[in-house]
Amino acid sequence: MYNVLAKLRVGEAIEGKEKKAYEDGLVGLLKDIHDRIDAEVARAYGWPVELSENDILMNLVALNHERAEEEARGHVRWLRPDYQNPDGRAAETRQGKLEIAAATKAGKAPWPKTLPAQISAVREVLEDLGEADAETVARTFMRGRATTVAPLLETLAGLGMAEVIEEGRYAV
Repeated sequence: MYNVLAKLRVGEAIEGKEKKAYEDGLVGLLKDIHDRIDAEVARAYGWPVELSENDILMNLVALNHERAEEEARGHVRWLRPDYQNPDGRAAETRQGKLEIAAATKAGKAPWPKTLPAQISAVREVLEDLGEADAETVARTFMRGRATTVAPLLETLAGLGMAEVIEEGRYAV
């Protein structure tokens, strides 16, 4: 049915099996319903009805950015406030990317995304600290975890780039 509807929308001829699908599936009625829904959605957003798909997507992306900025300032437009926010509490203001910058200024670097970068970062921290365990190294990173750092320290020791000075403690 929707293949027939797509052909109908672009003005292609509907013949053979597609003609039967058009008639049996009431595709003309389906098109009318979709057109009315599309018009009401456009009206609700304050957009012209004749927008191209690309323009609709661009408008939705812009609207998404606006809403994200509002929510970062603490203004949330609840769809179902009785369910989503029953206590009527105001949303907290979030900093987004500014949180990362603030944490970095406070002395915590973001945890690297790739394994080579993680190994390098752990080695640099170990050099700065002189000696440390996985928990201490992990605490120098935002979202650093000792369970992730420990195997990296073991790897550095195995490669001769760090040494085990006692169980669970390493030095460069």
